[in-house]
Amino acid sequence: MTDTKDAAPTHSPLLPTYARYPVTMDRGEGCWLIATDGRRYLDFGTGIAVTALGHAHPHLVEKLTEQVAKLWHTSNLYHIPGQERLAQRLVDSSFAYQAFFCNSGMEAMEGSIKLARRYHAVTGNPQKYRIITVEGAFHGRSLATLAAANNPKYLKGFGPKVDGFDNVPFANMNALRAAISDETAAILLEPVQGEGGIRAASLDYLRQIRTACDEFGLLMVLDEVQSGMGRTGKLWAHEWAGIEPDIVGSAKGLGGGFPVGAVLAGEKAAQGFEPGVHGTTFGGNPLAMAAANAVLDVILEPGFLAAVEQKGALLTQGLEKLIARHPGIYEAVRGAGLLLGLKCVVPNGEVATALLHAGLLVVPAAENVIRILPPLIVSEAEIAIALDILDKVAAGWPKAEGGKA
Repeated sequence: MTDTKDAAPTHSPLLPTYARYPVTMDRGEGCWLIATDGRRYLDFGTGIAVTALGHAHPHLVEKLTEQVAKLWHTSNLYHIPGQERLAQRLVDSSFAYQAFFCNSGMEAMEGSIKLARRYHAVTGNPQKYRIITVEGAFHGRSLATLAAANNPKYLKGFGPKVDGFDNVPFANMNALRAAISDETAAILLEPVQGEGGIRAASLDYLRQIRTACDEFGLLMVLDEVQSGMGRTGKLWAHEWAGIEPDIVGSAKGLGGGFPVGAVLAGEKAAQGFEPGVHGTTFGGNPLAMAAANAVLDVILEPGFLAAVEQKGALLTQGLEKLIARHPGIYEAVRGAGLLLGLKCVVPNGEVATALLHAGLLVVPAAENVIRILPPLIVSEAEIAIALDILDKVAAGWPKAEGGKA
């Protein structure tokens, strides 16, 4: 029998769930990623809105290093001081009454869905279990969160769709109100759709949903996995509408690159959980809590969020000028703060690839949009570099017949 232990593999040992760019990153410095060949890339994708404070932020490195040397994991059978501290800080900075910590945005949204259903069960209305969601949403890749978003692209091949979700057109209050029934428990949406193409819900739409929830005794559940943690210039995107939801799912920027998710519950919704009805093995571990507390140390500094808003306005103005200069390449800018999308005329995947070759990282989304998600610490000089790359890529785009790109 031939010994093939050291033979070169004929295929990747990884399941083929991603079509990856042919680049391997070696290290990061602030807003920059450095590949194994030494090339530097300006990171305006931030791991899909995750590395909110850039790469190797000194404060995060310090706090994680301290915790690594002390304790990694105990399970939630014991008190974890970092959880208590993080939960209190989130409560003090938001609508929330209590928090539950998990590992990811998907888990945060699963927990939010479970909490919304169980609230009605424990308050005497077990028939209320259905949740109204909106088209274009993305809430994760579990069977329940896929069903909630109702995107045929992601549901295909995974068998019967999980029951309990009623999907209505985005920004259509007539359709939303018509979908409310005696079985409706909650309304779930993203204040700014990320995967759906950086589509921001109008502030009036969010207020009308809050009113409808109050009128019919429903819970308002917001997916702030991508839009939260300061990305729009406030800690939570819903704050711009002046409303308080009942449940919010958070993740991505919460850990600054370390896997952390959270379910934030208002006082009413928090009644749904009690010991034994929900849990997690790894969620809220000491390392994750050290990371998230360190992120909050920075984001909650006086003036930090105001600077995010200012830099978002600067970047938006620059993108609008690019659209005027290159109408055959770029069509419209969307979003808020540093959660921005640039709708393209030419295929967005091709634009993202061309930008990568030019040294700028972005993330494609639906509706032919590229997501532009710089770290919240980005400088005005780095914004200028990104705009220059976007300009040069558009200027050098191959011209089709008729002289248009």
